[in-house]
Amino acid sequence: MIEVKEVTKTYGDVIPVQDANLQVEEGEFVSIVGPSGSGKTTLLNLIAGLLTPTHGEVIVDGVALHSMSQRDRVAFRRKNFGFVFQAFNLIPYLTGIENVEIPLYLAGIKAKQQRSLARELLEKVGLDDKGNRFPGQLSTGEQQRVAIARALANHPRILFADEPTGNLDRRNGKEVMHYIKELNEKGVTILLVTHDSEMADFARRQIKLVDGRLQR
Repeated sequence: MIEVKEVTKTYGDVIPVQDANLQVEEGEFVSIVGPSGSGKTTLLNLIAGLLTPTHGEVIVDGVALHSMSQRDRVAFRRKNFGFVFQAFNLIPYLTGIENVEIPLYLAGIKAKQQRSLARELLEKVGLDDKGNRFPGQLSTGEQQRVAIARALANHPRILFADEPTGNLDRRNGKEVMHYIKELNEKGVTILLVTHDSEMADFARRQIKLVDGRLQR
């Protein structure tokens, strides 16, 4: 499903990712672990097509992401990928349900259907009674669950999670990881980046990244 072939990313003399090779099969749950500054987020962004490699290629379902035009790559991501970040990236002046509606709006879904689908997604993450609250009125764990609901709005086949529990306490972090694991059990392919070995243990396979190089 995902093939990373000899991918290197350089910024002048800095090489955050070097000669990365990785295969992820459909339905896998893979964690990429390593200390801060090891290149984990850069690698995840390269795989997701958010960054362009200096050398090498990322292939998803036989499609070379970086041979696409920028417009086609954006459309491909929107159709196939979901993203959950350490910073929840919720819009503070929109309610939880309105935040979840954003990708539905971008997909051209009618307003009435947007609201219905957003309610269903919030219900799936246990927040059906808090959709009308603004992010500032929600706990950090609840904000991350809203972010997960938003990430699921386009029914992604692949979910990229970059330190999704980094701003959460232990209890809320485990709760969020249980939601992510349940998504994997329903068939969503998960790529998780984390420095936390306990959270990495939720994955079926772990890969270490040390000084920009993958180690198995």
